[in-house]
Amino acid sequence: MMNLTLKDLYTKFRDPKTINTLKELIYKEAKKLKEPLRVMEICGGHTHTIMKYGIKDLLPENITFIHGPGCPVCIMPKERIDHAITLAKQEGIILATLGDMIRVPGSNSSLAKVRAEGADVRPLHSTLDVLKIAKENPNKKVVFFAIGFETTTPMTAALMDRAFKEGIKNIYYHINHVLVPPPMRAILDSGEAKINAFIGPSHVSVITGAKVYKFLAEEYNTPVVVAGFEPVDVLESILMLVRQKINNESKVEIQYKRSVTWGGNIVAQKLIDKYLEVRNSFRWRGLGDIPKSALKLKDDFSEYDAEILYKDILPNEPIDDHKMCICGDILKGIASPLDCKVFGTACTPSNPLGSCMVSDEGACNAYYRYKR
Repeated sequence: MMNLTLKDLYTKFRDPKTINTLKELIYKEAKKLKEPLRVMEICGGHTHTIMKYGIKDLLPENITFIHGPGCPVCIMPKERIDHAITLAKQEGIILATLGDMIRVPGSNSSLAKVRAEGADVRPLHSTLDVLKIAKENPNKKVVFFAIGFETTTPMTAALMDRAFKEGIKNIYYHINHVLVPPPMRAILDSGEAKINAFIGPSHVSVITGAKVYKFLAEEYNTPVVVAGFEPVDVLESILMLVRQKINNESKVEIQYKRSVTWGGNIVAQKLIDKYLEVRNSFRWRGLGDIPKSALKLKDDFSEYDAEILYKDILPNEPIDDHKMCICGDILKGIASPLDCKVFGTACTPSNPLGSCMVSDEGACNAYYRYKR
């Protein structure tokens, strides 16, 4: 029996011959397009694939990419980051959160800075690490600052499930989980970004299923192809979108069939529904308030809701980005990182002025790594 290695699983999706064949097919088919194909990739992981492998340079001139709000760290408005900073400064609180949130600048500081000043801020490798922190610190309140799209939401629900079953009472939740379909609708409704096709996100769609994009095809006559993260995945998805346009079709297709189904992960969906529900509105960086675009704790669990428990000290006034930062316009799909005057100079990953430069999924971060 042949032993598979990790390399075996992705090599074919980066095969130069396959990539070149897809490129030639796209060039051939793209000649039949009646108008330019302007594709928004929603996921920041796709943005990095496109930049890292030079996919933009492989395509004909009548096919362009427009980067979307697919980075959960990037879309977080400053006032929500200030919530985390305010909570971290409180006596007796341990603030725990995932990855890049530590370095994202708020209005006057960041979690990294207040941590250096003595606040107990814990970056997590896994959401379930919160359980260990809570058990080791029974006399402190552990506030989990939860972020992410539908991809990471099941992890928060699983944390709550474990905590309640184990009788752990000192974990509190500040929920910032956002949903992908509402900003897609908002972007099309605004008309600012000239988009006529979408590459649907991979990991989000594993949870939600491709069904959540059906409205884009039916209401907006805009095709969607859910793509995997490898170069061959992205190029095959572009070819599928080109063919939809040539045939005057608008439908939702799944290129990433090895992981995504139409209905999604039903078990994960039920676990989320057990603890979380849709908010009336949520403010997105660059996009403003979008109805029904994020989640919150259900009322049954309000005693563990940090937003409710600390509402008297948490700032709620909208806070604008740095005057030199155009991250908001990039997230709306009306600007590119290279349009920014401070890109790569005053704003770098080690000294970010805006969230799009911080996260590994941010468009500015991708351009800084691969296209300076």
